[in-house]
Amino acid sequence: MSLIPRANAFDPFSLDLWDPFQGFPFGSSGGSLFPRIPSDSETAAFAGARIDWKETPEAHVFKADVPGLKKEEVKVEVEDGNVLQISGERSKEHEEKNDRWHRVERSSGRFLRRFRLPENAKAEQIKASMENGLLTVTVPKEEAKRPDVKPVQITG
Repeated sequence: MSLIPRANAFDPFSLDLWDPFQGFPFGSSGGSLFPRIPSDSETAAFAGARIDWKETPEAHVFKADVPGLKKEEVKVEVEDGNVLQISGERSKEHEEKNDRWHRVERSSGRFLRRFRLPENAKAEQIKASMENGLLTVTVPKEEAKRPDVKPVQITG
């Protein structure tokens, strides 16, 4: 049983999954009371697509490494008005009958990452671009609202 969770403790929206029942006979494999949680499957391997999130004075900027993918294979969506969802799929390489593989390290399958946007995000004005395997999603911010200050006349 693995005692070290694979999820990133500093990213509350990380979709990497830790199976606390891995290795137990009643674990999360099929036929038990618990639903099957992918451990080292294609989905789990690619679920943790690496994404940086920085905040500038004007916007929140997300940068995702998606090497080898075309923009048609990546989706950027806003769910419920405040959840940014970045997903996609990398197809498995076509195998010829006469091919002899020596090593397979590149992952294939689906990936999905979600980020809860802060209240100052303008979700309706999100822009995304992709160049050389780098997806950049820019979420503009609303200008900080200055408090409405009214002077009060002091009498007496």
